[in-house]
Amino acid sequence: MSALKPWFWPIALGGLLIAGLAFALWPRPVSVDVATLSEGPMAVTIEDDGVTRVREVYILSAPIAGKMLRVETHAGDMIEAQKTIVATIEPLDPAFLDVRAQRQMEFTVSAARSARDLAAANVRGREADLRLARQERERARQLFAKGVVAKARVDTAEASVDALDAALTTAQAALRQRDFEVKTAEASLIVPSDNPKSRGDKRCCFAVRAPITGQILRVLHENEAVVQAGQPLAEVGDPANLEIVVDLLSTEAVKVAAGDAALITRWGGEGALNAKVRLVEPFGITKISSLGIEEQRVNVLIDLTDPRERWRRLGHGYQIDAAIVRWQAQKVLQVPVGALFRQGADWAVFRVEGGHAQLSKIKIGHLNDEAAEVLDGLKPGDQVVSHPGESVSDGVAVVAR
Repeated sequence: MSALKPWFWPIALGGLLIAGLAFALWPRPVSVDVATLSEGPMAVTIEDDGVTRVREVYILSAPIAGKMLRVETHAGDMIEAQKTIVATIEPLDPAFLDVRAQRQMEFTVSAARSARDLAAANVRGREADLRLARQERERARQLFAKGVVAKARVDTAEASVDALDAALTTAQAALRQRDFEVKTAEASLIVPSDNPKSRGDKRCCFAVRAPITGQILRVLHENEAVVQAGQPLAEVGDPANLEIVVDLLSTEAVKVAAGDAALITRWGGEGALNAKVRLVEPFGITKISSLGIEEQRVNVLIDLTDPRERWRRLGHGYQIDAAIVRWQAQKVLQVPVGALFRQGADWAVFRVEGGHAQLSKIKIGHLNDEAAEVLDGLKPGDQVVSHPGESVSDGVAVVAR
């Protein structure tokens, strides 16, 4: 042993150095995320945001111009068809008169009063003529009774009385007409008043009633104001008759058909709501996206199929997310989308077998944002590398994190 001592320690140190270098350079397994394939339900959907709306919204407008009183109904109030008064419209106050218009109206009143005086004088003249004619008729009757005058004299007196009686009636009608003209002219001098008592109780008003039984959705004008005919006052509708509008890109809308199932998410309540596509509108609309790009959008109308008790808190104009189901199955072998990559024209994954990554080409069917349907190349229970990086290649040793 003493003879080996001079060279034993250098050899031992060299062996240790070689062993250390071999251990340091020996390839180590790559840590990866591993997913185990299983069969389960799968669906392919078209997702976009949308809004709820009452299917039939009625806009109540002012049927006449006038002064609308303050609206006492508020958004959310229940209404009954043809009974609930939504708004009340009064006649407008007369306009102010300038100095010239004031003088003109005053002269018009004076002229009307003079015409009335003239008509009254005419009535008095006709009354006097009629009294005289009646006296002449009485004398003619008496003379005819004594045989002094002929019967023609009596007939002439009778005709004169009838003619003057008719003339008096005409004069009296003319007097009433002139009297109304005076009142009309005097009414033109009425000016606005800030005293409500001066308006009297004869001011008529028009009640705007609810056309349907439902709810006030929005009051457009609440305060007292002058409104014009046709001016919108309020929006009403039936919240129980709710639909959902989702505007899809036209390239996605062509894939949707009436009757397709849909799921409503992010609506504010628990779970997703079941729905069904009722109509894909045939008319596209050009919209500008947030990136400033012109897009052709198509409205897709969706009806809720769940009982109203689940979504009764939804109202008009609420935002939701909708997922329209294009395809679905209950038992499908699925592989995570993150495990897929292209190998030429084929899809491939790294299948974990015996602690090593094996490159496997597969055939997939339907694809969504999370998983792909496996048609060939994998079976239930197989493990694949999820999100393989550059360090993973065919045959490399791997270990699950």
